[in-house]
Amino acid sequence: MAARLAAERAAVLARLERTDDDLAALMAASRDSNADDEHDPEGQTIAFERAQLSGSADLARAHLAELDAADARLLGGTYGVCEVCHRPIGVPRLEARPTARTCIEHAPRPGGAR
Repeated sequence: MAARLAAERAAVLARLERTDDDLAALMAASRDSNADDEHDPEGQTIAFERAQLSGSADLARAHLAELDAADARLLGGTYGVCEVCHRPIGVPRLEARPTARTCIEHAPRPGGAR
C-alpha cells in the first residue's frame, strides 16, 4: 500500500503544480489587464476561473493532508484499522479509497446520516 500512496501523492502533487501554474498565469494576465470584474463582461469569467482554480488547489492540498495521515498510520501500524470500531477496514474499501480512516460501516454519509 505504501507504493499506492506514493503514486497517488505524485499524481496529486503534479495536479497541484499545474493548478498553481494556471492560477499564477491567470493572476498575471488579469493584473496586466484593466478588467473590472464588476463591469467588464469578461470579469465574471475571470473571477469564476480564479475561484475554480483556487478551489481545485485547496482540494489537492486537503488530499495531500489525507495522504500524509495515511502514511503516518502506515508507519504507526494502524493503517487499515477503523478509527471508530478498531476492526480491520476491508481491502476493497482500501483499494477504492487508500486514505480511508474508517470501515464502510462507519464511513461518513452524505448529509451526515449513517
